[in-house]
Amino acid sequence: MKKSILITGGAGFIGSHVVKLFVSKYPEYKVVNLDCLTYAGNLENLKEVEDSDNYFFEKVDLLDENGIGEVFTKHSITDVIHLAAESHVDRSISDPLAFVKTNVIGTVNLLNVAKGQWKSEKDHLFYHVSTDEVYGSLDDGGFFTETTSYDPQSPYSASKASSDHFVRAYANTYGLRMVISNCSNNYGPNQFPEKLIPLCIHNIKNNKPLPVYGKGENIRDWLYVVDHAAAIDVVFHQGKRGETYNIGGWNEWKNIDIVQLLCEIMDRKLGREAGESEKLITFVQDRAGHDLRYAIDATKLEKELGWKPSLQFEEGIEKTVDWYLENQEWLQHVTSGDYQEYYKNHYKN
Repeated sequence: MKKSILITGGAGFIGSHVVKLFVSKYPEYKVVNLDCLTYAGNLENLKEVEDSDNYFFEKVDLLDENGIGEVFTKHSITDVIHLAAESHVDRSISDPLAFVKTNVIGTVNLLNVAKGQWKSEKDHLFYHVSTDEVYGSLDDGGFFTETTSYDPQSPYSASKASSDHFVRAYANTYGLRMVISNCSNNYGPNQFPEKLIPLCIHNIKNNKPLPVYGKGENIRDWLYVVDHAAAIDVVFHQGKRGETYNIGGWNEWKNIDIVQLLCEIMDRKLGREAGESEKLITFVQDRAGHDLRYAIDATKLEKELGWKPSLQFEEGIEKTVDWYLENQEWLQHVTSGDYQEYYKNHYKN
């Protein structure tokens, strides 16, 4: 059976890198990008593959179960890589219901269509991409493993935990072949500038304040997005069905240390005096329920499937800064909202 893979959220940050990898690496696959193009969906991320013979785009909301079903039928979908999600913690605090709708109900709609259309479960795979935030917060010791108990602390992480449970429930109840991965914080090209790293790069270049929650002591494990896409490729093709795999970068950094590193790199690349950009750092009131530390143990993925990150953070952050400085038009389109016109100008409704 020829694979026809539905990648949800394929116009987003991580999803676009997965789409580009699969389209270019597997020309024998049909790659269908399903995205409803919310503010974080940007088809400009996919310019390099949009004319490929094996790439197709469908503008459909996950809340539209009939629309999802039509896409499954039209493209004879054999497998799903599910990345579409609301993902910004701050917005989940101000509007939890939006996260329930997309992350929980949207996932269940997708599961229902897959269950209804896949008559021979052994020929199909539902791959659900999730987050390390479902595990809660760590103190100064230990790591999240695949057997860590769930303890979500924000509406965002609660919605992702719920979607994880539904995927496992459909596997147990209906025999749906599935695999789940939980990843650490991603960074790299094409990330929407509401997130810490692209926001800092943009603000430093434009001499705007660099907001840092609390004292900036919250710790995250950072994963270069291209490495994450490669891990998803490995898990999709080699992962044991029914299993969970943690994907991490083995790169723990305090938020304040990242901001200071970005200031140092940007000062050097922009020809500014050392320390000039650090003056932009502004400490703001900490976010409600702000988890102290996330850190993933990715040993299982390395031992069983042979994947490990190719870049350490210092190298990846240099590449990331270079990309944003070299792609100012992309950043300008995102910050101005012009990117939302790309669909109207390049795709038929």
